[in-house]
Amino acid sequence: MTNQQMTPLFSKLMDHLNKKPHSFHVPGHKWGSVYPAFARDSFASILKLDATELTELDDLHDAQTVIKEAQHLLADAYGAASSYFLVGGSTVGNLAMILSVCRKDDIILVQRDSHKSVMNGIQLAQATPIYLTPDYNEGTGLSSGVSLETVIKAIQTYPEAKALFLTNPSYYGITRNLNEIITTVHQYNIPVLVDEAHGAHFGFGEGLPVSALTQGADVVVQSAHKTLPAMTMGSFLHFNSALISNKKITYYLQVLQSSSPSYPIMASLDLARHYVANLNQDEVSTIVKSSNQFKNELKEIPQVTVVELKENALLTIDPLKITLRTNCELTGIEMQRLLEEKDIYVELANEEFLLLVLPLSPFKDMEFIVSILKGVLKPYKVKERILSYKTVGFPKLSSVKLTQAAMNSYATKMVRIEESAGHLIAEPIIPYPPGVPMLIPGETITEEKVETILKLLDAETRFQGHTNIKETGVKVFIIDERKEEEG
Repeated sequence: MTNQQMTPLFSKLMDHLNKKPHSFHVPGHKWGSVYPAFARDSFASILKLDATELTELDDLHDAQTVIKEAQHLLADAYGAASSYFLVGGSTVGNLAMILSVCRKDDIILVQRDSHKSVMNGIQLAQATPIYLTPDYNEGTGLSSGVSLETVIKAIQTYPEAKALFLTNPSYYGITRNLNEIITTVHQYNIPVLVDEAHGAHFGFGEGLPVSALTQGADVVVQSAHKTLPAMTMGSFLHFNSALISNKKITYYLQVLQSSSPSYPIMASLDLARHYVANLNQDEVSTIVKSSNQFKNELKEIPQVTVVELKENALLTIDPLKITLRTNCELTGIEMQRLLEEKDIYVELANEEFLLLVLPLSPFKDMEFIVSILKGVLKPYKVKERILSYKTVGFPKLSSVKLTQAAMNSYATKMVRIEESAGHLIAEPIIPYPPGVPMLIPGETITEEKVETILKLLDAETRFQGHTNIKETGVKVFIIDERKEEEG
């Protein structure tokens, strides 16, 4: 059993700093001594940790000493065979997972509402995605993950699939029990990859959801910076598979990540692991109780509804996530603006919802925040709203109409959204947040999807890569015109 009180990388960095070292190496700020004077104080402490691969500080891509020890502590804390620090966010982990299992034209089963990085990984691998549509929770309209029945149908239809890729929990913290799914998929010798970006705290005490890793997933990626006290871009990858090559995972992590990884980010990952591994049950119970108390206080505000699930053995909601549905004439985006005028910033806002992410510690500003919310929303009349922000219906199994090679060969053009139905989309259409593609290149644009996009635009939803999608339109393939014929 390892000593989870240790912080080998952070401690070694501090030891090095205390030597007052003379730098004849990169980075160029020389431990913060070369820096604009007006910003020096703001960055001073972090720049002193911004090291490079010195002899005693190890190398992320060939870890032999303190980074190796820190990653070993991480694996032990999470119950993995091996774990790795990611300095490029969960994005780099998702890419590495997919490239490790897929080659050109290989079939991969993918949860339809996965993050855009998953779609990018499939594109890089030139694999063939089969999209599995998740269930949607009655009463909330939110994704509750892919059902066992859908997974079984997918495997029976595509037994040659190289992997099943799931996203759990959802952005809104809805978590599905994956035990049966993982057990079933493993019977076909198909590995299960899980984007658990929002679940780095899962499994560390009663009252918190269980991690996919504990349920037998082969590789799991977590964004430590989302719910643990790690710096932005700091993430974990956990490996626990007999079906995937660990060498391939480490190879792609080395290919995809910077050869000059950030030591402040890595040190923060060492500390984040220390923080969560040393939480005791009393502390976890206090955190969960604090969340429940906050929800109860919010329920006293008539202009919002706290989203909750009906009792369901397969589903839970992460206590660190609170979703508010607007129950008045304001959209979620309009509520967000009012709150930002009071210096309160939420994680996500759209036509229907506001998403709050709580700290992994007892919430201390509860009464103050509730009083602000009550005051801001008091002038607005309570109004029953019909759910409209939900993913457009898809068949349980679907695929794109064009292969990657075909997409690369066809010419494209821009069309107005209102006139786009029936075309094949040539670019991802991604409302952000949460960054889940509504349309993926090669899919057919339907009237229903056009209607949903227009509703989101009316609610002033931002689409990644489109400063004004209403004016620019969307890019579609010209099926009867090849690129080489252009010009």
